[in-house]
Amino acid sequence: MRILTLCYEFPPLGGGGAKVVAGLGKALVRRGHTLDLITMGYQGLPKHELIDGINVHRISGLRTRQSMCYTPEMLPYIFAAIPMIARLMKQHHYDLNHTHFIFPDGILAYLIHKFTALPYIITAHGSDVPGYNPDRFHYQHRIFAPLWTRVVQKAERIVCPSQSIESLVHKAAPRPRTVIIPNGMNVDKFNPGHMKVNRILIVTRMFERKGVQYLLKALENLDSDYEVHAVGDGPYLETLKGQVNEKNLDVKFWGFLDNQSQEIRVLYETSRIFVFPSEAENFPIVLLEAMAAGMAIITTEGTGCAEVVGDAALFAKPRDSQSLKDALTRLIADPDLCAKLGSRARQRLEEHFGWGTVSRQYSDLYEQIAGIRQ
Repeated sequence: MRILTLCYEFPPLGGGGAKVVAGLGKALVRRGHTLDLITMGYQGLPKHELIDGINVHRISGLRTRQSMCYTPEMLPYIFAAIPMIARLMKQHHYDLNHTHFIFPDGILAYLIHKFTALPYIITAHGSDVPGYNPDRFHYQHRIFAPLWTRVVQKAERIVCPSQSIESLVHKAAPRPRTVIIPNGMNVDKFNPGHMKVNRILIVTRMFERKGVQYLLKALENLDSDYEVHAVGDGPYLETLKGQVNEKNLDVKFWGFLDNQSQEIRVLYETSRIFVFPSEAENFPIVLLEAMAAGMAIITTEGTGCAEVVGDAALFAKPRDSQSLKDALTRLIADPDLCAKLGSRARQRLEEHFGWGTVSRQYSDLYEQIAGIRQ
């Protein structure tokens, strides 16, 4: 099948959603599908490029940061993408449009369907769903609520990587057609066999809801010789640095690191403990990466994080520094438990979240929708 794919973020841009688009796209090409991807351009990236079999078409725009994109930068992308979409649709016959993110790309998918009847599915990634990230997109979701609902209702399927995000979609839109397909990971990306050192690692975009401030609070008076390294950029980063300075904590902030860099590989493969204390998540890719590296994981209960790690992690309550400290104390005191959890996490990843397994579910969905439309 020939699939028109839309996503405003594709590596080296963006975060977890971009990694999903790249990994899934590569796996779908291996299954015999042809993918034409429309995405944002940035600082000299080629306008047209073949990456892992994916035909990548980049739209020039106003994006100013590699790691994140703001709403005023998304809107020009929508308008600029329309001529490129029109040209591609004149050149090729598409069986399906697979869009990532209900906003902004879902608007394009809806417009394409309205004028050409091309069916579309959308993979929701979190912040594109009302209620998931109110500290960032609350007003945008209020303004665009009628259009958001229309986009969702006209989709053949809204693919939800987790039950937690599916419940939010159903809360925000009447009777959406949803299906759960988890995000995936190249299980061989990281080597879990490297010697681990006494290091706590957190990798995340630095927003308040990610809960890094509670980890820093948990580190106060923690009796440990562990290093603490934090990777990621975002608007909350300076506040976190201020907290570290005020409490005289020993934390190394790396800022943004490219996911393909040697630095991030070494940090994942040699750190013993991974902490991800977010209070609201869909299906975070950083947890899959920590699982691939065989790390002992601490994350939050009652979120999409729990659906990812299953029984292969320790859990803390969201926004609770004491429960984080208790979990850290337990792992620091028990290297054997760290090794056991790391091995269990790697096994869970291999059994459930490899791209071969995930891409088969998507391919089956494509065929199902194509059959319905014939």
